[in-house]
Amino acid sequence: MIGIYGGTFDPIHYGHLRPALDVYQTLPFSEIRFVPCGQPPHRDAPLTDAAHRLAMLRIALASQPNFKVDDRELHRKGPSYMVDTLKELRTEYGKRPLCLIIGFDAFLGLESWHQWQAIPELAHLVVTHRPGWRQSEIAARPVLKKLVDDRQTSGESLAQHPGGGIVFVPVTQLDISSTRIRELVAAGKDAHYLLPDNVYELIKQENLYNYHVRT
Repeated sequence: MIGIYGGTFDPIHYGHLRPALDVYQTLPFSEIRFVPCGQPPHRDAPLTDAAHRLAMLRIALASQPNFKVDDRELHRKGPSYMVDTLKELRTEYGKRPLCLIIGFDAFLGLESWHQWQAIPELAHLVVTHRPGWRQSEIAARPVLKKLVDDRQTSGESLAQHPGGGIVFVPVTQLDISSTRIRELVAAGKDAHYLLPDNVYELIKQENLYNYHVRT
């Protein structure tokens, strides 16, 4: 079973890595693929070029052999739609179970995604949330509520089917953002303990984020 974890990763930090590890240790994954986004369809372009984001991601994952980097979206022209990535992976892996890992806030915005209705057909949805959370916010969204009512299943059943299920997994929620890290670096302040040391060293060596702050 393969996990798919997308993001701009500008830069990758512990707020990405710890939840990914929680999910990996909860569900029977053989690997989790981190997919850096080339051209985000719903936000501004990343501040850092693809080569540097890819380098940061690779060194951040180097110590975890079951975390892989999948750079296909960086080579694809046009907006980076997750549905296209899942279609490619489905073609490559046939009926092997695929799981798209997304946060709860991203799940609440699923209806705005390109060809979103195809996504649950191509992969399971693994929705991460903080411990103690409840599904009450879904009730106000009839389309998502029906999706959950029809497809929610147990984590153990995911490996038995290529896709189509939804599971909610509690993870460690760290209040860390790439935006805050960029702001600290640009202001000359210390960003230690928010991201892996080797990523932070690369940021300083390559003089990343020093002159660009996204508010």
